Amino acid sequence: MQVFIGNIRGNFAELTTEESQHFTKVLRGKIGKEIYVTDGKGNLGKGIVSQINSKSVEVEIKELIKNYGQRNYRIHVAIAPTKNMERTEFFLEKATEIGIDEITFLKSFNSERRNIKIERCAKITQSSVKVSIKTYIPQINDLVKFSDFVKKDFAETKLIGHCNEEIQRKEFQEIIQPKKDYLILIGPEGDFSKDEIELALQNGFTGISLGNQRLRTETAAL
Repeated sequence: MQVFIGNIRGNFAELTTEESQHFTKVLRGKIGKEIYVTDGKGNLGKGIVSQINSKSVEVEIKELIKNYGQRNYRIHVAIAPTKNMERTEFFLEKATEIGIDEITFLKSFNSERRNIKIERCAKITQSSVKVSIKTYIPQINDLVKFSDFVKKDFAETKLIGHCNEEIQRKEFQEIIQPKKDYLILIGPEGDFSKDEIELALQNGFTGISLGNQRLRTETAAL
C-alpha cells in the first residue's frame, strides 16, 4: 500500500505540492496509477491518479474509509527536546508510528535545547504516517515555557514523570486505565527541577514513576 498526503474533497483528492513532486519526479508516477491518499485527519482514500500537472497530482477517489485506525483514547506527550536533535526526531518518528495524538515541546529549567524547527518536525511525522499506514498526523506544538504550560486547562488526565524520590510518585501502571485521555510530561536528561515538579502538582498533575531503570528522554516518552 503506497500512501500519500493530500487534501480530500468529495470524490477527489489533491496531493500536496511536495507529495506531487515526489510522485512525478522521484517515483515517475503516471496517470492511471492506483494509490492511497490520507488527509492526516483520519480519512483514507483509495483512488486512481486522474490528472498531473507541474505542481499538483489529482486523484479520483474510488473508496473512502473514514476514521481509519481511530482509537477510543487520546495521548498528549509534552517533552523537553534533547540537545542532540536526532534523538528528538527519533522520538517523533516512533511516536507517530505507535499513535501519539499530540506533542508539545517544553522549555524547562534543565533544558539544553532552546529552539525547534517545527516545519522539520512536521515533515518527519508526515513521512512516518505514510510508512506506518496511519491516517492521523500528530499535532505538533512549538516550544513553550514549562511554567506557562502547566497552568493551562486540559481535559486529559494530567501526569508528570519525574525521578525525584523526595516527592511522592505513583507507579505508571497503577494509574493508566483503558479508554481515557492522558497528558504526560517528560523532562530533560537532568529531569524537571524540584520547583517545576511542585508547580505541576499544584496545578492538578499527578507525579508518576516509569520504573527503576534510568531512561533517556526519548525512551521515557515512548
